[in-house]
Amino acid sequence: MCGIVAIIGKENACRHVLDGLKKLEYRGYDSAGLAYIYDKKMFNIKSVGKLNKLINAIEESKFSKLESSKVAIGHTRWATHGKVNIKNAHPIIYDKKVAVVHNGIIENYEKIKEKSFLKSYDFETTTDTEVIPVLIDNFVKKGKSFFESAKSTLKIIDGAYAFAAIHQDFPNEIFVSRNTSPLVIGIGSDFKVVGSDSHSITQLVNQVIYLEDGDYAIIRNKEIEIFDKKDEKTHRKIVNVNTDIGFVSKDGFRHFMEKEIFEQPNVLINTISSLLQENDKIDISTQKIGIKKNNAILISAAGTSFYAAIVAKYWIEKIANIAVSVELASEYRYRNPSNVGFSSMIVISQSGESIDTLMAMREAKKLNLKTTAIVNVEGSTIDREADYSLYTRVGPEIGVASTKSFTSQLTVLFLIAIKLANENKTINHKEYQSFIKLTKSLPNSLSKCLKMNDEIINIAQKIKNTSNTIFLGRGYLYPLALEGALKLKEISYIHAEGFAAGEMKHGPIALIEENLPVIMFLISDGLEDKSISNLQEAVSRGARTILIGDRKSIKKAKFVNYSIEIPEFEKKFASTFSPILMAIPAQLLAYHVARERGTDVDQPRNLAKSVTVE
Repeated sequence: MCGIVAIIGKENACRHVLDGLKKLEYRGYDSAGLAYIYDKKMFNIKSVGKLNKLINAIEESKFSKLESSKVAIGHTRWATHGKVNIKNAHPIIYDKKVAVVHNGIIENYEKIKEKSFLKSYDFETTTDTEVIPVLIDNFVKKGKSFFESAKSTLKIIDGAYAFAAIHQDFPNEIFVSRNTSPLVIGIGSDFKVVGSDSHSITQLVNQVIYLEDGDYAIIRNKEIEIFDKKDEKTHRKIVNVNTDIGFVSKDGFRHFMEKEIFEQPNVLINTISSLLQENDKIDISTQKIGIKKNNAILISAAGTSFYAAIVAKYWIEKIANIAVSVELASEYRYRNPSNVGFSSMIVISQSGESIDTLMAMREAKKLNLKTTAIVNVEGSTIDREADYSLYTRVGPEIGVASTKSFTSQLTVLFLIAIKLANENKTINHKEYQSFIKLTKSLPNSLSKCLKMNDEIINIAQKIKNTSNTIFLGRGYLYPLALEGALKLKEISYIHAEGFAAGEMKHGPIALIEENLPVIMFLISDGLEDKSISNLQEAVSRGARTILIGDRKSIKKAKFVNYSIEIPEFEKKFASTFSPILMAIPAQLLAYHVARERGTDVDQPRNLAKSVTVE
């Protein structure tokens, strides 16, 4: 989950590395650092904490020859092995000669340390990364070139990783390697740049090469030599990328998360318009998805995307009458899954780089399932490896807590459900037109939801000091309870749990105590009376209750302490669209509670935006 940037052949290389790291800080903010070579001498500077601390340290130190170097590597860290301290901050440097920046995990690092030929080496850190520069140094001292030394190192290390390395005695070379974790090489006229994703380097280049698994490369100013996992020299496709992404600002909002919540009406316009033709036909190919008669659909994802998948299960099964199995990506490949009854898998990932989701998709491919990716980032690993891709088109999402990605994923999944239902004749033409009409109206409905902001602030102030919270939902809204709990816990650090409302009496009710906030998502769907009864059980035990629902359900549940009313939808379709609408108040509530508590909303502790390690 760490971020890597490296440059060779470019004036003021260190400054360009820092610019790239600014776009990668979402990957980790435990520490940051850079290393560079000038006049065959290695220099480095590191700091614990966010990138701005490194930048301040550089400004204060007037670091030696910083502006003069043409080769540099940099890193933002999300700690896996080794405590967060200056020693374990990257770049990891050995003997003041070899510097490495690394994303991922070297799984066999302890065994490597025990090798007889390394007994004389003193390991200075508690990271798994350090074995890389130590091994490179060992082979260089035996007379091998930097390239051959790094190549020999690859034969020893195991794991999912990407890394870049430089050596002061070989100042005109950068060695890079990728195994599962993403790595991109950018091509300039007389320089080369490397980044964990293309977004981090588009300020410098508009052409990139995406390295494939097992690839490694030696990079010079005007030359790139790439080798595959079989050690054969290879050529990878040069891809043009969008250079207009640029620096993303908060545009007057206090946090990126707040901005991204309020962007959702416009975001959904982009999502819908990209998949809905002028004649109201949905531009999604069920043939490419690989759906076959009488076969069920697999959907796999992690985190917030997993909860979107559960909503999709309800939609597809109810509207299109097709069975759906939803799999946690981190569990799927480890339980010897079967392909019996399935012909396709849909995977969902904002970044397109989530390692758990990527590996689940690869497992599905081994089982000869057609794979479809719902992603935001074109050119990401999942996008490139999937048989078919659908894009959410939400633009950069900087806040670690997913917001606009969630509602856009739901929208894409709903359009898939409607497309399937239309083809399977489980809805008639009139119903199809009604669904399309209401889908088009979603941006306007989300705008109305955002007008609840002030009343949600008031509720947030009432519950900000709680230690525990319960979220409840039924049917389409059960996954919203899970997502609402996730949002609150990840940015406010309040322990929160989501439950199906009907499961309250099967254990969770034991958690109810005086003034415990219980938040229920409720829609008038014929089952609201049952959910209201569950809420009354919580009230009778002293809970403070918050209801997020439509007018009818709020009227029925007059006993609640607080209520948030969502916009009215056609009665017949109100429950269908409720997960998308109710996501907004859930996000706003979590955001304002976190803001009231003074937490780091955009970069919550221990989390990173893109999870690229298992």
